[in-house]
Amino acid sequence: MQRLAETVRPWIDRDPWRVAAARRESHDTVTLELEPPAGHAYTFQPGQFNMLYAFGVGEVPISVSGDPATGGPFGHTIRDMGAVTHALTSLRAGQQVGVRGPYGTHWPMAEAEGGDVLIVAGGVGLPPLRAAIYQLLARRDRYRRIVLLYGARTPADLLFPGELAAWRGRFDLDVQVTVDSAASDWLGNVGVVPDLIGAAPFDPATTTALIVGPEIMMRFTVRALTRAGVSDEQIFLSAERNMHCAAAMCGHCQIGPFFVCRDGPVFCYRTLARWLQQREV
Repeated sequence: MQRLAETVRPWIDRDPWRVAAARRESHDTVTLELEPPAGHAYTFQPGQFNMLYAFGVGEVPISVSGDPATGGPFGHTIRDMGAVTHALTSLRAGQQVGVRGPYGTHWPMAEAEGGDVLIVAGGVGLPPLRAAIYQLLARRDRYRRIVLLYGARTPADLLFPGELAAWRGRFDLDVQVTVDSAASDWLGNVGVVPDLIGAAPFDPATTTALIVGPEIMMRFTVRALTRAGVSDEQIFLSAERNMHCAAAMCGHCQIGPFFVCRDGPVFCYRTLARWLQQREV
């Protein structure tokens, strides 16, 4: 893992990465498949992020959402929410983007071996967990039950529908999807994703839970998990959405004594529990 503050250098010193493909996932979300420069050896752990730089606009931290076992291209799924993300989601195949990383802590894949793994994602919280799903399935014999609970605002906001369908067709993976609201032609669950936990098949004593989503969704998910008997030490969440400068300088991502960009983005809930329960922290 690299420390951001130790590696910030002018982009002129770095070779840009090439956009191999740009795939629209929803009306406001795009996946960029990025190829590193020739001869550049790049590896990452599920949960880590890169800093993506839109030339002349700025940079943002984005989790690597591709398969860690491949040599590239490396997927980065981005929601169009501001000037930088708009510039990135407007890129097309053949164009270039600045990339530095990977940075940050990662999901406890090795520590979860031998037990159940429960993945809970809300909205664009699925991309930061996608690499973990790839690795879990590639090493399927090391885990017991693997459960994915995923929720979005509407069916049109569901990301990776083709992969979701393929995952739901597997006998060794339990996938449950819900939406906040839908038309009458939607045949799936309607409701918030924490409501799925009560009926999910997992053993609380052996479960490692991985959570990404809006803060309120993660808060209620943690509450549901603790009520189900999952200990704080076995609950992990990513706070990537709070990062801004990604150099531990602006304080935007500070949670109590921690800076998400420096100490995260993946945290054990026990580490953050005290601070997440306080207002305006």
